[in-house]
Amino acid sequence: MEGRRISASPRPCSGRRVSASKKRPRVDGFLNSVKKLQRREISSKRDRAFSISNAQERFRNMRLKEEYDTYDPKGPYLPVLPFKRTKVIEIVAARDIVFALAHSGVCAAFSRETNQRICFLNVSQDEVIRSLFYNKNNDSLITVSVYASDSFSSLKCRSTRIEYIRRGKPEEGFALFESESLKWPGFVEFDDVNGKVLTYSAQDSIYKVFDLKNYVMLYSISDENVQEIKISPGIMLLIFNRATSHVPLKILSIEDGTVLKDFKHLLHRNKKVDFIEQFNEKLLVKQENENLQILDVRNSELKEVNKTEFMTPSAFIFLYENQLFLTFRNRTVAVWNFRGELVTSFEDHLLWYPDCNTNNIYITSDQDLIISYCKADSSDHWTEGNVDAAGSINISNILTGKCLAKINTSDGQPKVERKRKRSGGSSWDIRSTVAEALEDITALFYDEERNEIYTGNKNGLVHVWSN
Repeated sequence: MEGRRISASPRPCSGRRVSASKKRPRVDGFLNSVKKLQRREISSKRDRAFSISNAQERFRNMRLKEEYDTYDPKGPYLPVLPFKRTKVIEIVAARDIVFALAHSGVCAAFSRETNQRICFLNVSQDEVIRSLFYNKNNDSLITVSVYASDSFSSLKCRSTRIEYIRRGKPEEGFALFESESLKWPGFVEFDDVNGKVLTYSAQDSIYKVFDLKNYVMLYSISDENVQEIKISPGIMLLIFNRATSHVPLKILSIEDGTVLKDFKHLLHRNKKVDFIEQFNEKLLVKQENENLQILDVRNSELKEVNKTEFMTPSAFIFLYENQLFLTFRNRTVAVWNFRGELVTSFEDHLLWYPDCNTNNIYITSDQDLIISYCKADSSDHWTEGNVDAAGSINISNILTGKCLAKINTSDGQPKVERKRKRSGGSSWDIRSTVAEALEDITALFYDEERNEIYTGNKNGLVHVWSN
């Protein structure tokens, strides 16, 4: 499993990267989300029949319980950005707190115990938060931001303990990686599985690896010929600038940077490389209009999958414990094994966004369920609201492809419990109907401890779905 990468690069890539260009900051949907899913993939195997039955029960009768608003006219005023509602681009939950990041760069924290907004995480008026990462090693939230004071050109990281946020004191956090210049095309990547942080300082062409527990630097890699680094459990793959007919590769130990294998992979001349990915001992290489190659780096055994069977996906998610990987292409999801065989196609899981906005997808930690914002069946529509605009939240089993549960508008009554505003607090009525809450969802998160789904939409609203 790879970690989450936040980059100062405006380029597209296979990882999770948030642009920090000199133009008005923006977040690309696909780049803003794939790593968020990959860091959650630690499996504990269970009986499949029990798991399916349990999952159906867990998601039965999910109802719209709460509505939060990231927009507040009296909240942090960012003079460098338009002062208006913007869509929610990322949701993270930890310790009964829901963090919602809006496209404007404003991040709000809400308490699930009181259903009040605790605070905004922006600690200065020119701070534009680009990404969030919950560090379970020290129970803190890492924010990655850019600032108007340097024309949004550098990524700055900050760690704030959850207890400080709970007290409404986000300013009590501290800066991380201050010695690093994370300007384009620099980046920072958080690897939850290996407990590491990878940074790239472009001006020095130096990669550095830090311990995620205490942020101590472990070692550095200085080589201007490194084009990309991919992280897997226990190892890193260094991809160097390609030659005409091959690409040089190195596999390093993630713990100390020791070179474990140094080799070259042959390429078709004059053919673009669609992707190179590393998963444990398997190397996946795909070139334009060529077969997928799966190389076992231990014994050099090579398997090929016909290009008509495996077409280049827009995103991957790797399930290391199950030795499987998901591919996303044209709204569809498929499950493959490392023999190049299609394992699962999903019966009712047509994604809402054609460009694979994986902000709207969650993989459970047992790697058995995928929760996504999907296109609703025509028979699912309830008559209230703009039914053509409402999607559904589908929960499907990854190994069987079966849809186990669904949150939609088909029950004939609003799945909503309306509340009166509390005096002296910042709790509010649920203004949205279920149909409206299922329109234009732009972010989704499942809190496995509370068994709640959180969704954010284009209007900056966050909805809580629970049974």
